[in-house]
Amino acid sequence: MLASCSDNDSFSADASRRLTFTCDTVRMDTLFAQVPSSTYSFWVHNQSGDGLRLRTVRLERAGQSGFRANVDGTFLNPVVNDLELRKGDSLRVFVEVTAAENTSPDPQLLEDNLLFTLESGVMQKVNLRTYSWNAEQWHDVDITADRTIESSTPIVVYGGVNVAEGATLTIKNTTLYFHDGAGITVGGTLIAENVTFRGDRLDHMFDYLPYDRISGQWKGITVKAKAGGCEFTDCVIRNAMDALHCDSTTVVLTNTIVHNSKGFGLWAHDSEVAISNCVLSNALNDCVALLGCQATIDHTTLPQFYPLSANRGAALRFAPSDKNPIELLCTNTLATGYADDVVMGEVDDDSDYYFENCLLRTLEVEDAELVKDIIWEKKDDEIQGTKHFLLVDGDKLIYDFRLKEESPAYEKHIGWQSAEQ
Repeated sequence: MLASCSDNDSFSADASRRLTFTCDTVRMDTLFAQVPSSTYSFWVHNQSGDGLRLRTVRLERAGQSGFRANVDGTFLNPVVNDLELRKGDSLRVFVEVTAAENTSPDPQLLEDNLLFTLESGVMQKVNLRTYSWNAEQWHDVDITADRTIESSTPIVVYGGVNVAEGATLTIKNTTLYFHDGAGITVGGTLIAENVTFRGDRLDHMFDYLPYDRISGQWKGITVKAKAGGCEFTDCVIRNAMDALHCDSTTVVLTNTIVHNSKGFGLWAHDSEVAISNCVLSNALNDCVALLGCQATIDHTTLPQFYPLSANRGAALRFAPSDKNPIELLCTNTLATGYADDVVMGEVDDDSDYYFENCLLRTLEVEDAELVKDIIWEKKDDEIQGTKHFLLVDGDKLIYDFRLKEESPAYEKHIGWQSAEQ
C-alpha cells in the first residue's frame, strides 16, 4: 500500500507566504461611550499556495481598548493560539467595541490592532478604529416638577420621558437620541427651542445609508388629552413612528421640521394647532392630519414623498371629529407629493376652511369664499412634485426641501422660508 499527504495538508513556515485580508482597516461608525457597537466582520484568506499556521491572534492593547474579537468562532480572551489555515481556505473575524468614557465633549478616536503572528514569525495586522462620543443616559425619566434641560452633551433616552400633569419640561439647545421604542409622553407641557429629536443609531445600514435616514427609529412624542400642550421653535423631529400625536391640547410649531415618520408627521385631534414656517414631510400616513381642530398653517411646506410604501397618506388631511367641526386657515403653503391628490378635506355644516396664496396638488375648487390665489398643481406641469425642491433622492433618502428659484412657489413666497433663502 502507498500513502501520501494531500497538498491541502502541507504547511509552510516560509516568511514570504502571507495572509490576505478583505480590509486593512475596520472603520466602525461613531458610537456613544459605554454603549456596545454593532458587530463588524472581515475575512482572512490563505492564498499563499500552501497551508499556514497562526501561532497567535491577539489584540495589541490586550483588551484595554474596549474592542472585542471573535476569530473562527473563538473569542480572544485575550489571545487565540495555534490556528491552521489550509491552502485556499478562509476564516471570518467579528469585531465589536464598547468605549469607556472620555474627558472631551467631542468624539474621540479610539484605536487598536488585531495582530496575526504566523509560524514563520511574520506579524500581520488589521487596524480597528472608531470614534467614541460621551453622552448622558436617561432611563425612564419622570418629570414631576418644572425642569429646564440645556446640554451640549448628547442625551440618549432609554424607555422614555414622562412629563406629569402640571409639570413643564423646557428643553433648549440640545439633541435627544431615542433608543428603539423610547419616546416622550406629555401630560403637562413641553417647550422645545433649538432641539433635535432623533433615533440613537449612529451606524449605517449600508455604506451609503445611515440609520438616521430610516423612519421608525423611535416612538415619537405623544401629548395626552387635556395636557398643557406642546410648543416647538427651531426644532427638528425626524425618523419617528408618529412624530407628534396630540389629543385635545394645544400644538404650536414655529420654524420646525418634522420629517420621515413611519406613522403620522402630526396627528392632532380636537386641538388648537398653529403651524408657521415649517416643513412636515414624508410620512407613511399623513404628513399633517387635523381632526376637529382649530388650526392655522402659514408659510409651510408639506411634501409627501415617503419612499418606502406606495400606500402613503396625504400631505394634508382635515376633517371634523365626532365632537368638533374643523376650522382651518391655510395661507402661503405648498402641498405636493407623488400622488395626483395630496390634500384630503372632509367638512360638515359647522366646519369652515379657507386657503389663500397656496400651491396645492389637489382637485381644483372654484369658490371665492373657500380659496383665493391658488396655484392648482397637476402632474403634467413642467415644474411639479419633486421638481420644486433642491434635492429629492429617494434611493439614498436624502432630501432638501428648499425651493428652486424656477418653482412657481418661489416667486409668490409660498412655503417654508428657510434661513438660506
